[in-house]
Amino acid sequence: MRVKEVMTPRMEVIHPDNTLSEAATRMKLHDIGTLPVGDDDQLVGILTDRDIVVRAVADGRDPKTVRVRDIMTPGVVTCFEDALVSEAALLMQERQIRRLVVLARDNHPVGILSLGDLAVETGDDELAGQTLEEVSEPNPL
Repeated sequence: MRVKEVMTPRMEVIHPDNTLSEAATRMKLHDIGTLPVGDDDQLVGILTDRDIVVRAVADGRDPKTVRVRDIMTPGVVTCFEDALVSEAALLMQERQIRRLVVLARDNHPVGILSLGDLAVETGDDELAGQTLEEVSEPNPL
């Protein structure tokens, strides 16, 4: 089974200069919790709803003035849409991440692969369970 068969195909990309308030509004509008961050067709980071809460709101920072670039996680772990789901799951396990940005072969983002996609769309309970277990392991210091 290939990633393109199970990924979530709709994906919003936000610019690093947007505010957290703008990012949160997009997340609400599209019912999503993750936004890849892009600048001139180059992915530069990823922003989650948790990032907004933990790295900004909990510290008393104003979401209307703080920029996405200030709290995003720099760098993006990606896979290609024609990769095997098992390969993508292994990458998620190794990097301990819950979402992968999916790229077409021209490096254009085309979707997101999440733990939920592995659990629901593949029908492979063992793969989903193993990935969740590995992603959830505490990161050794």
